[in-house]
Parts: sequence; C-alpha cells; structure tokens
Amino acid sequence: MIRIITTAFLFICGFLSAQNQYETGMNKAFGLWGEDKPAEASALFERIASVEKTNWLPGYYVALVNTTEAFKTKDKEKITALLTKAQTAQDNAVMISPNNAELYVMQAMIYTAWIVYDPMTNGMKYGAKVNEQYAKALALSPDNPRAVFCKAEYDMGSAKYFGSDTKPICAQAERSLTLFANFKPETPYSPKWGLDRAEQMVAECKK
Repeated sequence: MIRIITTAFLFICGFLSAQNQYETGMNKAFGLWGEDKPAEASALFERIASVEKTNWLPGYYVALVNTTEAFKTKDKEKITALLTKAQTAQDNAVMISPNNAELYVMQAMIYTAWIVYDPMTNGMKYGAKVNEQYAKALALSPDNPRAVFCKAEYDMGSAKYFGSDTKPICAQAERSLTLFANFKPETPYSPKWGLDRAEQMVAECKK
C-alpha cells in the first residue's frame, strides 16, 4: 500500500511539475511577444510545442505570431519564411486537433496574408480557400467571435476592393462585439484575441 501511495504521489508531483513548466514557458513566450520580440516568442512557442505533443495551443501561437508578422512586411523572402513557418506549425496543430474552429480561422489568416502580399497573383489562388476555412469554422462554432469578426474583416477588404455594399459586413462586425463579451476561453491560454480590432472596425463603420 505504501508503495502504491508513493508511486501515485510521484506521478502527481511529476504531472504538476510538467504543468508548471508549461505555464511558465507559455507566460514567458507571451511576455516576449508583448515586448515586441516575435522571433524570440515564436522560438519559445516552438520549444514548448516540441514537448507538448498532445497540446495544439503552442503550435497555434507559432502560426499566429508568424502570420501576424507577415502582415507587417512586403519583403518577399521574409513573408515566405514567416508563412512557411506558420504553415508548418499550423499543420502540426491540426494533426493534434483536427476539427477545431480556432485552427480553421488560423488557416484562413495564413491564406489571407498571402493574398494581402500579392492580390493579383494570390487572390484567385487562395480566395476560395479563405472562405472555405471560415465556413468550416462557423459551421463548427457559429458563435466563435474570431470566426465571425475575422470573416467580416476579410469580407470588408474584398468589398472595398470591388466596391460592394459594406453594411451587412459592418453588422457582422458589430455582432462580434457581443460574442467577444460572452466568450469564455476553455483554458487560460486558449485564444481570446481580436476584440480591439473588432472595436476599431465597428468605429470605422460608424464614420
């Protein structure tokens, strides 16, 4: 009996230690990102992902950090490197969690980054794929605020490009504000970003 209790105690201690290392690592990675050190944050998320073999979140944040950076540059080599890294992390995350609304949104963002970089070349190549990813996300989780808002943001870009009516899109952006207010992340590290951008878009709609 003592041996069983000791074994159980050691197992629990090992589990808690692993959890503490994960939390420490994730907090540090978010801190680096917040300090505008995306390369360092991405590298740390990658290291965490290499250990957390059944957790999709570290890989998701590798994809998110690198895709976010890709939107900030027009340098072809940088964009290719950033989005290649993002896609690799995204693919690994999908293998862990294949039916995940947040990952569908993430994939749509990767495709969108390619389109923003070169609309003439990549618009036809990725446009339908972006809509497909958002359709999957919304079918799985119709009240996911990032799925609703990011699709509205993408649609707004297309509407402005083609001169289409933006009122229905603004209505979806405004709806997303309520969804953000009611959203409850599953874990402390689950995605919860997007509210500030949604608020900015709604403000632009009202001008």
